Amino acid sequence: MLIKTRDDGFVHPQSSEITPQNIYRDRRQLMRLMAGGVAGAALAAWAVRDARAQMPAQGAKLAGRKSSVSGASTMERITDFKDASSYNNFYEFGTDKSDPARNAHTLKTTPWTVGIEGLVKKPGNYALEDLLKLSPMEERVYRLRCVEGWSMVIPWVGYSVAELIKKVEPLGSAKYVEFITLADSKTMPYVGSRVLNWPYVEGLRMDEAMHPLTLLAFGMYGEVLPKQNGAPLRLVVPWKYGFKSGKSLVKIRFTDKQPATAWNVAAPQEYGFYSNVNPLVDHPRWSQANERRIGEDGLFAKKRKTLMFNGYEAQVGQLYAGMDLKKYY
Repeated sequence: MLIKTRDDGFVHPQSSEITPQNIYRDRRQLMRLMAGGVAGAALAAWAVRDARAQMPAQGAKLAGRKSSVSGASTMERITDFKDASSYNNFYEFGTDKSDPARNAHTLKTTPWTVGIEGLVKKPGNYALEDLLKLSPMEERVYRLRCVEGWSMVIPWVGYSVAELIKKVEPLGSAKYVEFITLADSKTMPYVGSRVLNWPYVEGLRMDEAMHPLTLLAFGMYGEVLPKQNGAPLRLVVPWKYGFKSGKSLVKIRFTDKQPATAWNVAAPQEYGFYSNVNPLVDHPRWSQANERRIGEDGLFAKKRKTLMFNGYEAQVGQLYAGMDLKKYY
């Protein structure tokens, strides 16, 4: 497949160069077989995955096409699936990193709808199957950097949030996009805990949400999202800290006011609205200058230097031209 890229100096690796060969070959064959039926195949897979929330091994497949957008891929080693699906932040299922994989089996992902609200021409409740059919799926290998100082490299499957935004036609007065996640105390045992106000809310400026790197993800590693990773759909904003990428989305609201986001409300002195990865701005309780890559935790493993905008500065730096990034952290 030919992929048009900008001449910005970024080199797009072949998927076979960044993915273990056996997994790459399996996925390549899968994409050929499923290319004509993304929605039907994915929904069938959902039923399988719903019956097995714990992820000891790779399982239900999600159709997608091999592709990339400028800056989407990286030559870095992909984090093992086992690590990416067992070391998670998802406070609705517990605050320990192993809690989500242990507790998320209670989450019900079918049926699922996402409400589109606010300053938009086409509001309504969009069924998951309609969202799956909205745009061709892409696999994008993104770094994920968390504010606690750990990072991963994950192959996500989805499409740019911009595709959904264009479909629902926001009004000219819409300046922000608010993302609201599920808060169901019956299936999410830690909803109601005092650690945060529920539901979990995140937000982006409209230009951030429209940036082609901002991803609406339905899968990872060629499969339907594990429940502990935000099934059935989540946000992935690769140049921001991981908590900006809300999981298990149920509402997307267009507004003219900056949303009051969950962590910014809970601890405004620690978590700003923008939350761009910036090694020059420390968290009040620890440095952000370095990070540890999950899966490289040997006794003598060195920490990595944190990259500005998580390594995506060439693609997104212009969004913040002229801003004081220590004030708007």
